[in-house]
Amino acid sequence: MYDAVCCPTDGSRGSDAAVEHACELAALAEARVHALFVVDESIAGAADWDMVVEREEARGEHALDAVADAGERRGIPVERHLRRGRPHEEILDAAGDYGVDLIVMGTEGRTGLGRFLSAGSVAERVVRHSSVPVLTVRTPTEDGTMRD
Repeated sequence: MYDAVCCPTDGSRGSDAAVEHACELAALAEARVHALFVVDESIAGAADWDMVVEREEARGEHALDAVADAGERRGIPVERHLRRGRPHEEILDAAGDYGVDLIVMGTEGRTGLGRFLSAGSVAERVVRHSSVPVLTVRTPTEDGTMRD
């Protein structure tokens, strides 16, 4: 049913939950996972651009490591992708570029100013515009229940 699964991650708890689902589905389907981190080019001012990009790329590498580790535990191949741009646009472009059959992503990632600046949910935009199915995974709370 699925040959390639795209798993966008930002390293948040919401992304961590989605990574587990993506890797489990990929293992069941004997599919490949395309781990994706997008450096959001809209969040930095021109004066501190280089420093912000370096920090975000380092954060992205760490988040991609977590997906690769989850895939390795299940014996599935994981391809790592670090892109720059607007997250929802890059996720949708990546789905086409990598020929994925499914996108698995968390419903809650960035908070505070980052979410405000993006003017809405990345997951919501991906669901609305994706040409492939999108599985959204809710973020568990500290006690293991799901957020409202």
